[in-house]
Amino acid sequence: MKLQERKLVDHEAPNASTGIINGNSSNVLNWDDVRFPWAYPMYKNMLANFWIPNEINMSNDIKQWYTLSDQEQDTFKKIIGLLAFLDSIQTDYSSKIADYLTDSSLAALMQVLSFQEVVHNQSYSYVLSSLVDQREQESIFEYWKHDDVLKERNEFITRGYEAFAENPSPETFLESIVYDVVLEGLFFYAGFSFFYNLARNGKMVSTSTMINYINRDEQLHVTLFANIFKETLKENPELDASHYRGFVEQTFHEAAELEIKWGRYIIGDNFPGITMPELEDYIKFMANKRSRQLGAGKPFEGYDKNPLKWIRAYQEVDEGKSDFFEQKSRQYTKVSEDNGFDEL
Repeated sequence: MKLQERKLVDHEAPNASTGIINGNSSNVLNWDDVRFPWAYPMYKNMLANFWIPNEINMSNDIKQWYTLSDQEQDTFKKIIGLLAFLDSIQTDYSSKIADYLTDSSLAALMQVLSFQEVVHNQSYSYVLSSLVDQREQESIFEYWKHDDVLKERNEFITRGYEAFAENPSPETFLESIVYDVVLEGLFFYAGFSFFYNLARNGKMVSTSTMINYINRDEQLHVTLFANIFKETLKENPELDASHYRGFVEQTFHEAAELEIKWGRYIIGDNFPGITMPELEDYIKFMANKRSRQLGAGKPFEGYDKNPLKWIRAYQEVDEGKSDFFEQKSRQYTKVSEDNGFDEL
């Protein structure tokens, strides 16, 4: 079965679509006439999360950058290089998948998601331009081409995305969503824990604030794609749901092993505040959590509790709106006319 692109206008179809994929819809969006009750609350949450990197004053991080150890600086740059690649392809993927969402409310949510990914990428440029010179910034944005460990992880995602882009079908559509949830819901998390560990020790708090906002956005994105995945299987009983649940478990098992390998590469065995056994357990915990969000079983037996107790964010209270640190201040200074960009 081929996947049909959404028509620009369909005068004969209802405003509320008849299906997520291969349905009928006028393509006119009326938020009071949509099929899924969770769509409009998610839209409001995504708008409520609006932020831009330039709101955050980087002056303290600039001063602290030179006090970080060589290992901390190296890990910092490698993670930024990873995030820049993943959010870049995520922007394009979300635009491509939107073309095949019959439901105009879901297509609209995907457009908001794409915009947020562009903002995420701006934040990486903003952070790096504050800390390193232009030549080094450009070098960091090229890491994904030359770093073998980074390439292995990235290719795992891009293969799934390219299969959908080159042959859009209900099968590749569903499989690409699983890879999306891996990207947004697992492959960021070893890197995120590094930044949160810095911040809980009073280091690079402005950067961690941006990571906090990015993480909050990504949690909503994961929920959106998980809803689309489960609703698509419900609407299309001819698609073997048990097969796709097995695909989810297998994919997250493999993805977790790749994330653990990346964690060893960037964190290692002697990183203050994070031990590899804790990080490995945390990655398996997150893999289980994301697999269950997609309606599948756990790829790893056990691992039901978050072993990194100092991170509250991943409990995802109120869809990621809770504060990220227990009893930690998240204060930062917004740029204004009084403390303009010359002071950053």
